[in-house]
Amino acid sequence: MKILNRLFRSTDDESIQLLDDKILFSAILLIAISMIMVYSAPIAYAAHDKLIHNQYYYLIRHLFYSVIGLVAGIIAFILPTSFWRKYATFIAVAIVFLLIIVLIPHVGTVVNGSRRWIGVGMLHIQPSEFAKLCVTIYLSDYVCNKYLNLKHFWTDLFPALGAICGIALLLLLEPDMGSATVIFIIALSIFFMANIDKKIIFSLSIMGLISFIGLIIITPYRMRRVLGFIDPWQDALGKGYQLTHSLLAVGHGGLFGVGVGNSIEKLFYLPEAHTDFIMAIIAEEFGVIGIVTILILFWIIFYRGFTIIGSEARKLGNRKFQSLLAQGISIWLFSQALINIGVTIGILPTKGLTLPFVSYGGSSMLVSCIALAILLKIDYENREINRELMANSDDKITN
Repeated sequence: MKILNRLFRSTDDESIQLLDDKILFSAILLIAISMIMVYSAPIAYAAHDKLIHNQYYYLIRHLFYSVIGLVAGIIAFILPTSFWRKYATFIAVAIVFLLIIVLIPHVGTVVNGSRRWIGVGMLHIQPSEFAKLCVTIYLSDYVCNKYLNLKHFWTDLFPALGAICGIALLLLLEPDMGSATVIFIIALSIFFMANIDKKIIFSLSIMGLISFIGLIIITPYRMRRVLGFIDPWQDALGKGYQLTHSLLAVGHGGLFGVGVGNSIEKLFYLPEAHTDFIMAIIAEEFGVIGIVTILILFWIIFYRGFTIIGSEARKLGNRKFQSLLAQGISIWLFSQALINIGVTIGILPTKGLTLPFVSYGGSSMLVSCIALAILLKIDYENREINRELMANSDDKITN
């Protein structure tokens, strides 16, 4: 309570503000939109499903997940950021263990042909969601190791790349190429921000692109998705079904949308309307204005987390880990949001990625709240240090 009082107390001294309200309120608005849309998008399915037969089913569960996410976020905020660095390797080992466990038959739950979930009571934990945060923490710590020379590929960078490739392989076995792609983006971004030799960055980018194309070519269902993405209308009732209905939803929404609750595509037409394709229903009910609003909110989180927190951390010194972690989280959330929206409007192939803070799903909401809390904690610590430095400076001047 003492911390919360200090965060939100009213003051005329701007230096006393110890929390970035723009990041916090952007996330709160995204979650508020999520509550509306998770009730609206699956309402027809929930009301007519013989097992559920309750139009509030998904909303109640989403509220439950959000409360758990809030509690987890508060715990993550209470912990000092040094905690994540201290246990970074342990966290990486733990996520590898979970990614192996989920692949075991009768342990991992299969949904729509993918084995991605571990059932724990009401919750179904999706390790791939947590893998994104774990990789961000692990790499932020790894590249800060003072004994490393980041220009030596085989001795210093290869072990980290081996760990990332191992995690990506486990994700591909589920299969979850979307999460593997996001993790590759996170890893490449952190290496770039750590000032690793640009030739290595370029080589890794080329290798990643070749691997991405190769995985599509050798896997029939991925190839069908790409062909459906290139020309979804050619087989609108087959491989292009989901994308065509997503595009119909976006087109039907127009500039201002048809109004909350008035979507047609959610009426048993668009599959996964409340999860991976919730943005299509937002576009139909709120129009282009809704898409732009979502993008602006994610941009605020990205911009504040990447530039403000990152620059402050560099000024303070000895905060490289926190700086990289903040930037890594910002890039992860923003890139995943861009991919999800890109899939919705048909400029990217279907990837099966949720929209952070917005899509229905316990693991997605939980890990998003934890990541946001860590981002806010980094900023909180930086502001605290700044305030102490200013107080000490004032004391010296007075003396």
